[in-house]
Amino acid sequence: MKHTHQRDVLPRTPEDPSSPLSPGTHTITVPHGSARVALRYHVAGSGPVCLAHPGGPGIGWEYLRMAGLEDALTMVYVEPVGTGDSGRLPDPRDYTMATYAHFLHAVVQHLEVPRVTLLGHSHGGFVAQRYALDHPARIAALVLYDTSPVADEEFWSAAVDAMERFMKDHVDEHPEVADYVSALTSRLDLMNDDGATAVLRTTMPAYLYDYWGREAEFAPARRTLRMYAAPSRGEDSPFDVRDELPSLAPPALVLAGRHDFICGPRWAALLHEGAEDTEVTIVEKAGHLAHLEQPAQFDASVLAFLGAHGVVGDVR
Repeated sequence: MKHTHQRDVLPRTPEDPSSPLSPGTHTITVPHGSARVALRYHVAGSGPVCLAHPGGPGIGWEYLRMAGLEDALTMVYVEPVGTGDSGRLPDPRDYTMATYAHFLHAVVQHLEVPRVTLLGHSHGGFVAQRYALDHPARIAALVLYDTSPVADEEFWSAAVDAMERFMKDHVDEHPEVADYVSALTSRLDLMNDDGATAVLRTTMPAYLYDYWGREAEFAPARRTLRMYAAPSRGEDSPFDVRDELPSLAPPALVLAGRHDFICGPRWAALLHEGAEDTEVTIVEKAGHLAHLEQPAQFDASVLAFLGAHGVVGDVR
């Protein structure tokens, strides 16, 4: 497989304020059916272009900020449709994988670079897989971060089981975790944005390896998490690309936290086994948010992978 060289993905000079890659917040308008919907994205850093798609569906993009990668990459943080100041779909049933891939493609085309690195976290990793399968020529490399090639009944049952174990392990010291299983299985599609946000903030400690040991560090981030309810109303079949993984063309780094209760090593192994050109990094002492818990190791793993595939220069 031929790999992209740095010249393929360098952005235009950031000093040009008209560039779609100038630092700051940008808004584009994307056709969707008979509607035109606003979509925002945020640019920071310099170097080859890396799009980052957050999880959820419906989680605000801010938690995914990766300052360490911005030293070597132009990070483009997508604010997915239905979240933040991006637009809402006229029919909430349309929040599907095809829709997210459609809006992501609009951003890739707007950036006017031949190929990009695509980093998808959790549900954003589902979107990244779908997009890379549909548009392999636009992707120099993939970072599939705490995600899975499938989110079927077995996947969700395993997540509930893991949350129950987390509850049993911590309920004596932290009685509030007794409500975590009911929060995880609550109907977000019946809530408003404040209700969805409350669920996310309530359960955040379960997404980290040692929240209470580093509470002073993580509590401010917990208070700023946002989740938007409309994307939970999408009507889509369960995500499953396992049969398509052998045709996944771009090289992929599969990265997962050792203690991620929802998208941990079990699901990383499925990605690695199913796709041909992958490597796996398991981050110790991390849950679902390794870029916050172990940022130095996270950044080094991503940049070493991109360096090995010619996307960035020598990062040693």
